[in-house]
Amino acid sequence: MNKIQVGFLVSYDYELLKFAIPPIYDNSDEIFLAIDKNRKTWNGSDIHIDDSFFQWIKEFDVKNKIHIYEESFYVEGFSTMECEIRERKLLAEKMGIGNWLIQLDSDEYFFDFKSFVEYLKANNHFLTSKEHIQICCFKINQYKNVKGGVLYVDKFDKFMVATNKPNYKVGRHGKCRSIYVSSIALHDCLSREREDLIKKLDNWGHNSDIDKDSFMKKWDAVNETNYHEHEGFFYLEPMHWKTLKFMPGNSLDEILTNFKNDKSMKISSWFLIKKNFGQWFKFLFKKSK
Repeated sequence: MNKIQVGFLVSYDYELLKFAIPPIYDNSDEIFLAIDKNRKTWNGSDIHIDDSFFQWIKEFDVKNKIHIYEESFYVEGFSTMECEIRERKLLAEKMGIGNWLIQLDSDEYFFDFKSFVEYLKANNHFLTSKEHIQICCFKINQYKNVKGGVLYVDKFDKFMVATNKPNYKVGRHGKCRSIYVSSIALHDCLSREREDLIKKLDNWGHNSDIDKDSFMKKWDAVNETNYHEHEGFFYLEPMHWKTLKFMPGNSLDEILTNFKNDKSMKISSWFLIKKNFGQWFKFLFKKSK
């Protein structure tokens, strides 16, 4: 009880876990890697996870925190989103109800996980509360690797990270009261090799919602010299990601360091106060009905 349990859904982009696990390792009690035992994606495609990855886990996990959780997560006849929700719920049960249940994707790299964990521990009373809550952080979405750096979305997006009750409805979203904290993660979302990006678009939970041809046409066209001439980059509602910016760096490690050192990468206290008051009032009203 009261543990900091972190779970990752492992699939075709498993190599990115070599960047995602180190920032959260020291401040986690346990880390669970959910892998389809038949090596299937949510749409039934085959994946291969090289033995060298498991060797890396063995060598990296000096405190014996990492657990491999294998199960049949692909279900024939289920949509990709239905498979995702099912896997997240099974993973949460494996992690242990009554703990802080944190679920991250392989391409999400926390800036300051220690501070986030300190916030959770200071609010352990939620773990015995009947109220269903989700703790939300903010992420910076990388759009495309270009010469000399990366193009990223010029806005923060919220993302659901932790919950006390894993009643997931859409991905990690529990359709319950959200509590916002100032923690930030870099989301290595779309900044991949073209072949790898298409594989992601075909296999993730949103695959049926995307106009892939239209999206890829713009993605192909944008580069480090013309990105400011375009707008509307989101894969669902394009104008949700209206504009892009450029961050220099010749490796993911260098880019991550540059983001961490950028003083504009912070969430204002006033913004958090407004968001959290709005959520408190919204769900107070729902309870009163």
